[in-house]
Amino acid sequence: MDGAPYLRKIDLKVYRGYPELLKALEAMFKEGYKGSEYVPTYEDKDGDWMLVGDVPWDMFMSSCKRLRIMKGSEARGLGCGV
Repeated sequence: MDGAPYLRKIDLKVYRGYPELLKALEAMFKEGYKGSEYVPTYEDKDGDWMLVGDVPWDMFMSSCKRLRIMKGSEARGLGCGV
């Protein structure tokens, strides 16, 4: 969760889309974030933080540098997400 660095590498190529990726993220974090105050975000090649699901999957795959699960209140203004 936000503020707790887990530093796990994820190979995005093993997932076929956002639903599979989000399911894997929920499994990694036992407390989960679905339905909670946390949302998955990512840093793109330009250093901008965006909500996971805001762009088509192929664009996400080519631009994602880092994933972060952050508090929804901090993610406001990033977009609408999945």
